[in-house]
Amino acid sequence: MNSSSRNSIYSDELISATELNRQPGRILDIALNRPVTITRNDHAFALLRREEMAGHIKAAAMTRVVVEVINVAYQLSQGKEIGDNHEYGWMKAFDTEELNELVAEVMNACSVGYDTGDWEDLDVVIHEWHQSAIAINSPQLEKAFIDNDDEVPLTPPTTESVIA
Repeated sequence: MNSSSRNSIYSDELISATELNRQPGRILDIALNRPVTITRNDHAFALLRREEMAGHIKAAAMTRVVVEVINVAYQLSQGKEIGDNHEYGWMKAFDTEELNELVAEVMNACSVGYDTGDWEDLDVVIHEWHQSAIAINSPQLEKAFIDNDDEVPLTPPTTESVIA
């Protein structure tokens, strides 16, 4: 087995296809703990656990989302126009300071995703900012917030049952 990080960007074990054919169990045992590169002629193949690969794919997809959000925030903060039909066109609802807050939260959630493999926080952050943009742009909500005519004072709750 040729262990060399000099010829591999993955810093993993380089194993020939012949060696894989001769000792498949041992090679698979190695791949349980770290990636293995199988070399055959001028080609290299990665062998790693499916869950690990899924994590890499998810990280790449989420990184793409983060880059797009940051790009749109930057464009908006520079006064550039973003079309209403753009996936992140809703970000136009925010001023530059709010866009900076959004970017900071997205970056923090991205860091958590890289550290833990749990990308749910990033989805939640983007969803909450999107919902805030919808609320900001809602004429009904704006009217409700400024309309004092229908305000009714609440009475303190009681422990008595209202069902007789």
